[in-house]
Amino acid sequence: MPLTNPVERELIHERTIECKGYKRKDDLWDIEGHLVDIKSYEFPNYDRNGIAAGEPIHDMWLRITVDNNMLIHEAEAVTDASPFNICPNITSNFTQLKGLQIKQGWRGSVNKIVGGTQGCTHLVELLNPLATTAFQTIYPLVSQEMTSSIPGKKPLLLNSCHAYAANSSVVKRQWPSFYEGEE
Repeated sequence: MPLTNPVERELIHERTIECKGYKRKDDLWDIEGHLVDIKSYEFPNYDRNGIAAGEPIHDMWLRITVDNNMLIHEAEAVTDASPFNICPNITSNFTQLKGLQIKQGWRGSVNKIVGGTQGCTHLVELLNPLATTAFQTIYPLVSQEMTSSIPGKKPLLLNSCHAYAANSSVVKRQWPSFYEGEE
């Protein structure tokens, strides 16, 4: 169901984020993100001699290569468009994410490595949907192997959200031995 009809309005800014997850032949996973910001109007910009309506202000790419345990083996960032000429100079810092694991505390760990002046706000923001995409890409395949080979193993998704609450109808149906609701 779509949102309700809004009041008459004019589009000013559009941000598009696209994330994709790939299984590699070497049993690692590539998780790629692409962020594009566009304004509906032309505006002055010193480094680019102005930015035309519809021309990307930001056009940035990020790829992390992870294993089944969400450990980053490689990270690569590219800035194709930015408001300042110096913005692409910081992309090489994102290689420092190598060795970081996507797990609880992820955002804090990312900010210690590439936050503030050590990174790019937009690329750092892109890391959060990349982490979610990694989970959505890897978990269903890996967990199916794990749970099918170990009977009675507690599902990793249990109590991770409303639908997977131990007392939900979803848990009652999918993992009845872990259901904690009323019968």
